[in-house]
Amino acid sequence: MAGMTSRQRMLTALTGGVPDRLPVTTHHVMTYFLDTYLDGISYHEFFDRFGLDAMLWTVPYKPDESQGEYFDPNQTFIHPLDHTHRVVSDDWRIETERIPDAQYTTTRYNFVTPRGTLSMVLQGNQYTDWVVEPLVKQKRDIDLIAEYVTHPKCDVEAVNRRAEAFGERGLVRGHICYFDVYGQPGCWQDAVELVGTERLILETYDDPEWVHELIKILQARKKTFIRSLEGARYDLLELGGGAASSTVISPKLFDQFVAPYDAELIALAHAVGQRIVYHTCGGMMPLLERIADMNPDAMETFTPADMGGDMRLAEAKGRIGDRVCFIGGFDQFHYFTGCTPEQTRAEVRRCFEEAGPGGGYILSPSDHFFDAEIPLLEAFAGEARRCVYDGGS
Repeated sequence: MAGMTSRQRMLTALTGGVPDRLPVTTHHVMTYFLDTYLDGISYHEFFDRFGLDAMLWTVPYKPDESQGEYFDPNQTFIHPLDHTHRVVSDDWRIETERIPDAQYTTTRYNFVTPRGTLSMVLQGNQYTDWVVEPLVKQKRDIDLIAEYVTHPKCDVEAVNRRAEAFGERGLVRGHICYFDVYGQPGCWQDAVELVGTERLILETYDDPEWVHELIKILQARKKTFIRSLEGARYDLLELGGGAASSTVISPKLFDQFVAPYDAELIALAHAVGQRIVYHTCGGMMPLLERIADMNPDAMETFTPADMGGDMRLAEAKGRIGDRVCFIGGFDQFHYFTGCTPEQTRAEVRRCFEEAGPGGGYILSPSDHFFDAEIPLLEAFAGEARRCVYDGGS
């Protein structure tokens, strides 16, 4: 099996097989990290610099002109990571308003429709963005979303051009569409960003039918996007989000408000020839079988307890390791900063020994990182490349 390309190596793991060695990659490469620690090198250069198995993120949208859709002329920033250009219409326009703030970049987004305007406020810093004023303030605000929100499609030709140029360097990855400006790929998770975590959880008890109504509106939009994916040369598409972890909601709520909707999306993605990774940053142990029952091809992030998750990798591997590929498990908070290279290498070995047996495992930090010491990143990637299957660990 010697001489696998990065793409072959990770695809082998995704399909439950045993590659030549442990595949090793990372989730999104944050611009802050590249600018702060590596003089602003590109994403491709980052993977080459450390000898990692690469990921190419791309989510190009395509408006349906027959439905009056077009690209948002007011969008001033298109993220270089995924190339997503918002889709609007005359009945669903997005206007921005900068709000003065001494500490954070603060922006109000107005969603203008023929029957009223909805608005949300985001704040951000050099690391990330977050919602400070959710979009849905009154319950019937969701009627405007249902009636007027656009349904973006995938630009299959753009995906395929990028996949062709990327070749065997690694996996072409994207995500299921989420709500304009700020959202999550999963249905429940998208709703959380529009309503707020605490309020949405309370509404599952006070007005569960309203919660189901909102989730169905968001799911319909995602179904449109997934149906448009046929023929797109993706290797993996992300669904889910941290708001459905067991450190946020109970297994009972997961069964009622998450699994029924996201399982439908996974089945639809499979029907158009796409693979799905279900992303759960946070607690997973009480949900392992529930997530596996939704039939994703892979699961992530397997966040360790010292980072706020609850992952016990060896136990998880024993429970569902024959059903789904594992991605993640590495504690980037404690082993990318403030330790020795030997400790980082030991953490890599621990992950390999607990999740690697039998294949079906891709080593990765459990979600994003912003700060990392270069020698520790080198130790992480170098030790992973020494974790081989043909000669044991």
